[in-house]
Amino acid sequence: MKQSNLYALLMLAILVLSCSTDNNEENANNLANFTPQINCNANVVGPIAAYWDYANSVPPPLTQVPILQNTAGQFIHSQHPYLGFPLPQGYQGFEAQDPQTAPLGVNVIRNDNAVIWRYVPLSTFPQNFSLNDIIAREINGMFGFYNFNGNFEVLCTRTPTPISELGVNRFFTARLIRFGNFTGLVWVHVVQVQGLPTLSVASSVSAGPTNEYNNLVMDTFLPLSFQLLVRDRETLSDRDNDGTPDIFDSAPDDPKVQ
Repeated sequence: MKQSNLYALLMLAILVLSCSTDNNEENANNLANFTPQINCNANVVGPIAAYWDYANSVPPPLTQVPILQNTAGQFIHSQHPYLGFPLPQGYQGFEAQDPQTAPLGVNVIRNDNAVIWRYVPLSTFPQNFSLNDIIAREINGMFGFYNFNGNFEVLCTRTPTPISELGVNRFFTARLIRFGNFTGLVWVHVVQVQGLPTLSVASSVSAGPTNEYNNLVMDTFLPLSFQLLVRDRETLSDRDNDGTPDIFDSAPDDPKVQ
């Protein structure tokens, strides 16, 4: 998620290798026994484990581009139209709102309010906020979305390792959490420039029912994320001229189906 150039190359490699039309099912089969490379509970296996590694900049061993099988409408940010993409059927997109951090981002929420995919590539925090403060804010926001206030289990955690160069400090941390009947993956990337009074922050939340989580990874979370890797959508093939590039179109020769 953080290293777009790495994943753009990964996506190109997958496109070259792709030959099956049932992309997500093939990927799910390949990931059925996947175990994570980054610190995780031994019980985390399969697509959820690959998604955790993906959040930590470890490319998942996919053989096909993950795509949304059914789309309905598009999200386009009112202030930054470049942040736009087709929405999964049964979901709606809302601009992220917070007067304290002025986020540029989106909350994609399933119509039953059981699933949220939140992506905020930029928000601003005061310098006195720590990395733990910021990820706690995102985790508490996830809990608040589900009106959850009970005990929870941290399945995976990424211990932050600062990277410093030329007066710029970068920090990354992530958690995979099981709470109630839900599971959520939260990550935060902080950039601190010496001499500036604020922190630039990117963050993401992917949460849904635990018993659906592997399917959500393959059918919703990964496809949404991969859509963001395509920078010049208008240059992609769109055989039926319905506005959805062929690689994201479940019926690329039928303009009535996206």
